[in-house]
Amino acid sequence: MEAKESVRAVLIDIDGVLTVSWKPLPGAVAALRALRAAGLGVALVTNTTSRTRASIAETLSEAGFEVDASDVLTAPAVTAAHLAEHWPGARCLLLNSGGIEADLGDVTLVEEGADVVLVGGAGPGFDYPALNRAFGELQRGARLVAMHRNLYWRTDAGLQLDSGAFLLGLERAARVEAEVTGKPSRAFFEAALARLGVGAEQAVMVGDDIESDVLAAQRAGLTGVLVRTGKYQPETHEQASGTPDHVVDSFADVPQLLGLAE
Repeated sequence: MEAKESVRAVLIDIDGVLTVSWKPLPGAVAALRALRAAGLGVALVTNTTSRTRASIAETLSEAGFEVDASDVLTAPAVTAAHLAEHWPGARCLLLNSGGIEADLGDVTLVEEGADVVLVGGAGPGFDYPALNRAFGELQRGARLVAMHRNLYWRTDAGLQLDSGAFLLGLERAARVEAEVTGKPSRAFFEAALARLGVGAEQAVMVGDDIESDVLAAQRAGLTGVLVRTGKYQPETHEQASGTPDHVVDSFADVPQLLGLAE
């Protein structure tokens, strides 16, 4: 791959690619600096629903990454835009662990009588009363919108269960199907490309989730790069629904893959 000829932008997942538990992975800071020095557009695209864009950017900046909030595109931010376009004024019951209200903008949040049940990321807030309240709203006709359907993510303590597991239960019990707004939805990647002002054929997506990050991006027309860090597991790679365009050991190898380093 020759970056100066074919690639104008790089979309990068954060958790498991740049960091684990918000600590930089070896070589990641330098690799991101190399992409910027080459003049490539950069978007940090994440399904993280525990922090706002501003908080994520601040944490990454303190860790040495040259980023600000404008570089970060989160599932909550894309979800807010989706709701504004498709369900303006909808009353939403939010099921999420973490304070993301700032990224939801003008979304109306309620405790009952919801038009939409909005599912974010799992954590202590996903207890029985909260899940049962969401189930009740779905039975009364509310639509189900999920920011993502990740089954797990990796921390320094190992793999942790995420909201995708609970989402499957809500769908099955309420006999509904969730609209997904974050990765792997095509709309999420299109929002990132629009922000960078490039076409899909000019962009690369780097992720540790072969299905939601890499193969989903490839279906949207981007070049996919899978890293063997974060939630990567050989068995998941072998059983995937498709083949990544490229596989590298870590994000530190991306500049060389793009022809930016020897």
